[in-house]
Amino acid sequence: MKKILPLFVALAFATPATAQSIVVNGAEESDSTPLSVAFEELKAGQNRLAVDKLVHSRIERDDPSRLINLGTAYARLGQKADAQTAYRAAITSPIRYDVELANGSYMDSRWAARTALANLDQGKPLLALAR
Repeated sequence: MKKILPLFVALAFATPATAQSIVVNGAEESDSTPLSVAFEELKAGQNRLAVDKLVHSRIERDDPSRLINLGTAYARLGQKADAQTAYRAAITSPIRYDVELANGSYMDSRWAARTALANLDQGKPLLALAR
């Protein structure tokens, strides 16, 4: 079953490592309880707490939403190499699904991870799957 996760746009700080983020709801269509991928922590700028939460999460290690958010938290902490590793893991994850963007369009999770990595490497605003 394909996972489809709604996304919402959240604005973070204005620095390149912490700029605009895209937010994902971790709930599956049949599940009313969202999975926590550190959305609240990322939204509040609590990046160390987000890293801790994501590293110790019950969410599958290869889940793209978890990995992309982990990459975003690392990037915001200035840990570019760790961010790149997390984004690359999301790109090569055996788990793949579409995410719904706030404008109603859909983006493949691997494409979202590639976009996040490219933005990090170019100093552009980050793409984060965050809730």
